[in-house]
Amino acid sequence: MPSYPVNPRDPDDSYLGFWRERHLCTLTTLRPDGTPHVVPVGVTYDPEAGLARVITNKSSTKVRNVLAAGPDGMRVAVCQVDGRRWATLEGRATVSTDPVRVEEAVRRYAERYSRMPSPNPSRVVIEIELTAAMGHG
Repeated sequence: MPSYPVNPRDPDDSYLGFWRERHLCTLTTLRPDGTPHVVPVGVTYDPEAGLARVITNKSSTKVRNVLAAGPDGMRVAVCQVDGRRWATLEGRATVSTDPVRVEEAVRRYAERYSRMPSPNPSRVVIEIELTAAMGHG
């Protein structure tokens, strides 16, 4: 995967393949004071839907940061690194409590990370409507 911008809805096989590998990622949101909040997360990438998804607890700081941005959501980035290879997805994040959307995010997480997450009645999904992608490999 050479270094370049990528169409997040139409990635090449190399870029998509990297996102199918099992890697820990980071999610960057902004606190209300504008400083970055960067945390490790599991991310799934769905180019057909133009979404990246992060499952989390509804009381997490990342959820509070996204909700504080208002109904239009917040600009965020997710990134994964493996040696010299890296890939970043950018977009507008919103939080969903819809059980169907949460279950789809859980299904995709289990597929990518080869394990079903523990049950969590407070689980929500941060959905990132993708606007940009880039990488190097």
